[in-house]
Amino acid sequence: MSEIKQLETQILAAIKASDDLADLESIRVSALGKKGSVSALMKGLGQLPPQERKSFGQQVNGVKQALNQALGDKKTALADIALAARLASESADVTLSVRTGPMAEGRIHPISQVMDEINEIFADMGFDIAEGPDIEDDFHNFTALNIPAEHPARQEQDTFYFPKRADGSSLVLRTHTSPVQIRTMLSRKPPIRIIAPGRVYRIDSDQTHTPMFHQVEGLVIDEETHMGHLKWVLEEFLKAFFEVDNVQMRFRANHFPFTEPSMEVDVRYKRVGNEVRIGEGDEWMEILGCGMVHPNVLKAVGYDPDQLQGFAFGVGIDRLAMLKYGAPDLREFFAGDMRWLKHYGFGVLDVPTLAGGLGS
Repeated sequence: MSEIKQLETQILAAIKASDDLADLESIRVSALGKKGSVSALMKGLGQLPPQERKSFGQQVNGVKQALNQALGDKKTALADIALAARLASESADVTLSVRTGPMAEGRIHPISQVMDEINEIFADMGFDIAEGPDIEDDFHNFTALNIPAEHPARQEQDTFYFPKRADGSSLVLRTHTSPVQIRTMLSRKPPIRIIAPGRVYRIDSDQTHTPMFHQVEGLVIDEETHMGHLKWVLEEFLKAFFEVDNVQMRFRANHFPFTEPSMEVDVRYKRVGNEVRIGEGDEWMEILGCGMVHPNVLKAVGYDPDQLQGFAFGVGIDRLAMLKYGAPDLREFFAGDMRWLKHYGFGVLDVPTLAGGLGS
């Protein structure tokens, strides 16, 4: 066997025995690199007689081609083995449940969702959203709203008072969001068109009452507002919120210190199992209070009741959520039970829009 053929056989055997890509690369360099054994053969080409050079060069090139072919085949085989080993070590069991993550697991509380729905509806009607502090003074929470000193709402069995201050007065956890109306009228000039959603506090607790709950109140003040405007606003709100084509309302005379005349509003409904369907049936349900703003309230904020008039209304956000989404007990809204929230809550991307549907 010639020296060239023997060298080829040795290198091919080394390639075949190689079981690692790094080892294979080392064999390639030692054989075909600039200082490799096969490359060294070509350096002696010039020392051969002219008649032997062609034959010798052809033999060496044949060895190079054979080695390159063997190296390529072996590299492919080793790469396939490495890939198979990696796939085996990194395999995933596709039968396992998908890990949904916080975007799917997180829930928006029904009260937050309903607040967003209410804001969307009234914003479409041109109302601004106004806010105020949860801790109020007597003037904004009672006096400016024409609530007399002997009114039951001022009594400690109904209202959360803070300890008395040096002057004998006490701050109070607001009993309604009406103080936001007072603050708005004191800081703006008419025309005014606002809603005031937020938390309110009263000493009460049962299936439909909690010490802390949520209200939204509305206020419109200008020179020409009348009861017809109030009726239209409430009708459009209820139709949009309950996503029905028609609602039937009736107004019953009542008394609120801050409105005159004052009314409670009933809507027609029927009950099907545990579901309350607004706009159907023959039964009536009280749903909110409203009226024309009392002249004394206008005077308290420096408005002239002979020049300006307006209407106001208020509705419990928690109660609206119970009616629309079928939650039977108001206390569960504040219990922090994740099972309840997972059932009644909304996905983080369920943003209510009038175009796409409020209860998406």
